[in-house]
Amino acid sequence: MKKLLMGNEAIAYGAVEAGIKLAAGYPGTPSSEILTTLAKLAKQYNFYAEWSVNEKVALEVAAGASYCGARCIVTMKQVGLNVAADPLMTLAYIGVKGGLVLAVADDPGPHSSQNEQDTRKFAQFAKLPVLDPSDPQEAKEMTKAAFNISEQLGLPVILRPTTRTCHACQDVEILQPRIAASKLGFKKDSRWVIFPSLAAKQHRWLNKQQAAASDIFENISFNSLEFNDTELGVAASGVSYLYVKEALEILGIKASVLKIGTPYPLPNKLCKEFLQKHKRILVVEEQEPVVEDQLIKIAYENKIDTVILGKNSGYNAREGELNVNKVIEILTEVNGIPSKPKAQHQLPELPVRPPVLCSGCPHRASFYAFKQAVGNNAVFTGDIGCYTLGSMQPLNAVDTCLCMGASITIASGMEKVEKGRKQVAFLGDSTFFHTGIPGLINAVYNKSDITIVVLDNRTTAMTGHQPHPGLDSTATGEPAKGLDIAKIASACGVKLIKTVDPYDLEAAVKAAREAVDFPGPSVVIMKRECAALKKERKESFYIDQDLCLGCGICVEELGCPAIEKQGDDYVINYKCAGCGVCAQVCPNEAVTGGTLK
Repeated sequence: MKKLLMGNEAIAYGAVEAGIKLAAGYPGTPSSEILTTLAKLAKQYNFYAEWSVNEKVALEVAAGASYCGARCIVTMKQVGLNVAADPLMTLAYIGVKGGLVLAVADDPGPHSSQNEQDTRKFAQFAKLPVLDPSDPQEAKEMTKAAFNISEQLGLPVILRPTTRTCHACQDVEILQPRIAASKLGFKKDSRWVIFPSLAAKQHRWLNKQQAAASDIFENISFNSLEFNDTELGVAASGVSYLYVKEALEILGIKASVLKIGTPYPLPNKLCKEFLQKHKRILVVEEQEPVVEDQLIKIAYENKIDTVILGKNSGYNAREGELNVNKVIEILTEVNGIPSKPKAQHQLPELPVRPPVLCSGCPHRASFYAFKQAVGNNAVFTGDIGCYTLGSMQPLNAVDTCLCMGASITIASGMEKVEKGRKQVAFLGDSTFFHTGIPGLINAVYNKSDITIVVLDNRTTAMTGHQPHPGLDSTATGEPAKGLDIAKIASACGVKLIKTVDPYDLEAAVKAAREAVDFPGPSVVIMKRECAALKKERKESFYIDQDLCLGCGICVEELGCPAIEKQGDDYVINYKCAGCGVCAQVCPNEAVTGGTLK
């Protein structure tokens, strides 16, 4: 049976068909839909699924199940792999029992990430096999194969889809799930306890597994050579393969194409055959020259006299995302084909549409309240989430953003060297559970005079509204005991804790001033549901033009997309969510209607 699936959904179905018993992950675009889909399928196919508090925890949960012989999948985005690096590097030495697959989605561009790191490089660093799917159907098949490879090698295996593969849709063949192993259990053995002596021994084993992985990849269907008797050969990895095929067809030229679905380690014999047949090789891959560098090594070791072109020779950028047009340009340059003159009548450029907080977003009110309380001289350290948009005009309320949980620790560091200046750290509720708590403990223990603001919008909003430990349900919809952020902060030793509704500006500003003036670490929890989760919209507000002073405060200080200027008048458009914050800001009570709650 075929079903139209997004690439991420296809990966989930591949894991189910492979017979998983456990799925764990942390949401992050472009990976989020993998576990979202698995959570929906968990009860039907009798496996466990959870949104873990962070990627490190997710991998460790999966490792425990794998030690018992269960097949497990862990999902995250590329920066999440940094969080999971601690257990991953040692897990590569210890090995696994049940197949363990890490679905790590990379984001060339980047479209929604703070960097565009290449997970294939991370796989090389950890000495773990990595698979690179080009489309949803292949992503599903690679997921299934990854479990077999994992058990064959005794190693975790990384599946590395990129944004285009994750979010593309295709008719995918759906098969019956594999029957999961019925006899699962942990067998006590010294191999699971990593001492330095065992680490030295296992490192030698891990190095030997590189050759074993390469041998497996020689005969795997995801690698293939489409031979043409031409001077030029093209090697392509992942979605770049599809770009190459389309570009060659558009240009009407022929070339051998080496399709690489396993970019590390490369299948040596297949690559050697490919290199020997061509005088020139062009490598097309996104981000780092992972395939290219290995081909150069294979050519050198086998004394193959061929020219290898790609990122190292400047034909292919190491930054950004590829597409068919960019590959056409590369092939045109490599083949010396005259470029086609550009049409005289170009299509107009699309208007620039910078991202903005949604109308009615409670974060906007939270930022406004703190700016009213402390002014612009305070430093506002930010974090990863929707609220990073607080850095933009007109709010200008996020001065730093590094990685998840760093808002608190960066503020702590600033406070130690710039005494007397107010430091306010903003982070979301999901981020608080992810990596905010250790930073909070550190701030209390080291007596940091900072204010931590938890923007509690009752969800993991930026990645698709996944649940977290502060809510009353799990990934599969089971009821849960939501953890109280205020009680956690109190247990960590914070003496001043305020919980306030950011829609109530007067109370929010008062709480902000009290927290900032308090000597030592303080916590303000701005608690209001994400505007996108509202089941019913309140009555919209409107501006009474007879009362409006034309001062522009509602636009210039809030930046709400529901308020705009039409001619000389300020008006509230259809996007109004009825939050009523603008009515509280207006100096002449010109904003009316709606119901303040």
